[in-house]
Amino acid sequence: MKKVIIALMAVTVFAGSAIAADVIEMKKNVSFKHKAHVEALKDCTKCHAKAAGGKIEGFGKDVAHKTCKGCHADMKKGPVKCDGCHAKK
Repeated sequence: MKKVIIALMAVTVFAGSAIAADVIEMKKNVSFKHKAHVEALKDCTKCHAKAAGGKIEGFGKDVAHKTCKGCHADMKKGPVKCDGCHAKK
């Protein structure tokens, strides 16, 4: 039974990363490298409410600045300044 549960968990994780978009184009000239984040974090619940992913409820400027920028600062990895996420065109 233990092996079945582990196998199901592995399938769920790999299925999520297989369908994850490489790059998501967002508002305000932000390109989000989703696949890179999936591979680095290995835990969808760091951003999403469910391990299976899906829409992030209430996502917008405030959530992005608090969650994304906060994670980058905590991990000391990734951009924390405006031009690190918002590319000038």
